Amino acid sequence: MSTHSEDGGAPSAASSRIWTLPNVISGLRLLLVPVFGVLIFTGRDAAALVVLVLAGASDWFDGVIARRFNQMSRLGQLLDPAADRLYIFVSLVGLAWRELVPWWLVAVIAARDVVLAAMLPILDRHGYGPLPVHLAGKTGTFALMYAFPLLLLANVPGAVGTVAWTFGWASALWGMGLYWFAAVLYLEQVVRIVRQDRRPAQLR
Repeated sequence: MSTHSEDGGAPSAASSRIWTLPNVISGLRLLLVPVFGVLIFTGRDAAALVVLVLAGASDWFDGVIARRFNQMSRLGQLLDPAADRLYIFVSLVGLAWRELVPWWLVAVIAARDVVLAAMLPILDRHGYGPLPVHLAGKTGTFALMYAFPLLLLANVPGAVGTVAWTFGWASALWGMGLYWFAAVLYLEQVVRIVRQDRRPAQLR
């Protein structure tokens, strides 16, 4: 759910509410992750594509509801990116397991999330929660989610498979680049927060 400021500024005002419609939609999207995993690992590509499309549509829909009806919440700010990352990770591992993408792609994208997760305790020590999602990160996530259906279609013989493979890999590499670019911006914010908090201590 897009309850963060996408320009990298301060997050939108978020409540502590739990039972909101956007949170329910995000929760349902999370529940579909294991279903999607089983489908992609067992080669049921058509059904996996349907689940992935539904997940992508619900991601957009719950963000619209949250903004339009003022149902933004701190729980939603955690659930939404968690769902995105799980779909990306399950898709990558499933495609790598079936030898449709190399394992290095899994490692590069997973490493980014490990780096960002390592920053959370630092932010917590300085009184901050997760920082706002950058537009680059959302765009990178979209590109990766768009790439996976195309890479699945690459199995189709003939021109369809060739075109899907070409555009799928272009989208995956573009998404990976934006994913890491957003991580660099995030790390810069963390460094700036730490430095700002140290300055008053140095003046005492």
